[in-house]
Order: sequence, then structure tokens, then C-alpha cells
Amino acid sequence: MSLYEGKTYGALPLFHPQHSRILREPPGEGNGWWAGAPGACFDSHSNTFYLVYRLRQPRELGRGLECRIAAGENGVIFHDIWALSKSNLDALSVERCALTRSEEGKWQLFLSYVGAVDGKWRIGILEADEPDEFDSNCIHPFLEPDALGVEGVKDPCIYQIGPFRYLLVSVAQLRENVSPETLQQAHAQGDIYRTGCIRSRTWAAFLLPGQSFVWLGDVSPAAAGGQEAGWDAYCRRITSLIPLDAGGFAAFYDGSATVEGNYEERTGLAFTTDLRQYTSLTPDSPALQSEHGSGALRYVDVLPVGHELFYYYEMARPDGSHDMRVSVVERT
Repeated sequence: MSLYEGKTYGALPLFHPQHSRILREPPGEGNGWWAGAPGACFDSHSNTFYLVYRLRQPRELGRGLECRIAAGENGVIFHDIWALSKSNLDALSVERCALTRSEEGKWQLFLSYVGAVDGKWRIGILEADEPDEFDSNCIHPFLEPDALGVEGVKDPCIYQIGPFRYLLVSVAQLRENVSPETLQQAHAQGDIYRTGCIRSRTWAAFLLPGQSFVWLGDVSPAAAGGQEAGWDAYCRRITSLIPLDAGGFAAFYDGSATVEGNYEERTGLAFTTDLRQYTSLTPDSPALQSEHGSGALRYVDVLPVGHELFYYYEMARPDGSHDMRVSVVERT
């Protein structure tokens, strides 16, 4: 239902991390052990929730281990139906992925991974008739950093908005005055996002039939007046959208002040009316964070189903690891 009462128009209830259910425990204890980067979708044909996520171990042990797809009937209990190890991608690490159904009815999995050859983040695509039938031998390039003129691209979000598919991705934008030698050394580390040579920003595009794009460019949330400093100066990565009944869209985004906060981002809120310009509604501090460890609460993905909002996210635990959680709130 929609709330239009007095001067309240289409309220968007948020969640409290204390009121959550742990969906997946990290595969180990301590810093660098994560379960998360969730991407959720709901298939109305089968009344099934699907959740794609990744498991990660500390950097010295090899980072992102594998991508998994889980299915469930109620949005809070899931069983794994498919998995893909980074070794099957010839990858150094895997990150957030997106699962969608195409207009033709095919399931599509958009995979973020670091190529072992060049150490650059990129996005590949798999297609299958069912979410448990993806064949890693059939992966095709979707977005390559060199073709976009950026140093890395990952973490896709895809929405069907009217007749269009709208794409959001995290890009690594090169800072000024970085020498070619420094850049080469940074890519040799296999994760340009943690080097300080770039800023983590969000780009948007409309995805057209045949995998062609109409790029809108950098749509990273900005404070009114163009403020560049603050808690989100280094990273502004949009992780999910939700339409508001009164018009426009609310957006959740990951932020960190410096590169040292990479991997431990917290969540901000933004608003857009045109999917091109996003205004931060949290310019001074994040809206959501963990009470534990680094305070990390990131990769929020909100999925509206019926009269409920399912919030999926990754959150820091007291020992420094991250688990994957869901909070369910009633729509108003």
C-alpha cells in the first residue's frame, strides 16, 4: 500500500541492523573473511527469491573465493543451488554479481572478477535457461575497463524501468598526476581500488538490445553545492535503487573517506528524479553502519515484494569479519 496522509507522501521505511537475520556466516574468523556482496531478485513466474553472493578470505590467502546463487520461497531462508570458483574464471578474485531475467526469458548472470592476466576488474556475462544451469565455459565479455577508458569496472546493478534496462556500475577513475609506472605497479597488485591511484565512482547507462549502451557517465551521489570532502570522498558506489510512490528514486550507496576505508564502507542515501543526477541525503555522515568492528555495512540491496521490503546487506562483526544479513520491513 502507499501512504498519502497529511503531508506524508510515499514513506520509505528503513531497517535497523539489530533487527536482522544472518543468512550466511563468513567462512572464517577475523579481518578479511566475508560472506556478502548480495544481489537479490524475485521471479514472479515461480514465486522464488534468488540471491547471488560471494565468499571471501583474507588477501594473503587469495581474496574472493567464489560466487554462489541461492534460492528460497520466503526471502529469508535460502539454499545454495549453484557455485562458481574464481579458478574457473581464471580470476584473482570475484566480487558482487547481478542475476536478472532478460526480456527473452533467459537468465543472465553478470560477474565481477579480476582477470589474472592484467589484474583488472571487469564484468562478464553468462546466460542459461535456469539459475542453476550457468556454464562457466560460456562466459562472454560484458564490460572491459580499457574499452571504457577506466582502470576497473565491477559491481553491476541492473533494473528494468519501463521499456528500458538501466545499469549502474562501480568504476575506478584515475586520479590526476599518476605516472604510468605507478599505475602499472598498482594493477600488479590485482585490485586497483585499494591503491589510492583512483577514486571509486558510479557510472550509469541504458542497456539496449544487442548489448549496446547509452552511457550517462558519472552519476555518483554528490552533496548540494558539489562538496567533495567528507565521509564519502573516496568511494561513492551506488548499490541499489527503489522507486518512490511520490516520484523519483531513493538510492543506497557505499561510502568511505579515504582508500584506507576500502573494503569497510558504510551506507549513505541519495535521491534522483532523472536517473542522471543523484543528490546525497547524507552528506555529513552515513545513514547505516554496523555497531561492530570497522562499522562496515555495505552492498545494501533492497527488493520490494508484495507489502514488504527485503533489505540484503553485508555487515561487520565484532571479530572484524563480515556476514550477510536480511532485514524485512513492511511497506507503508
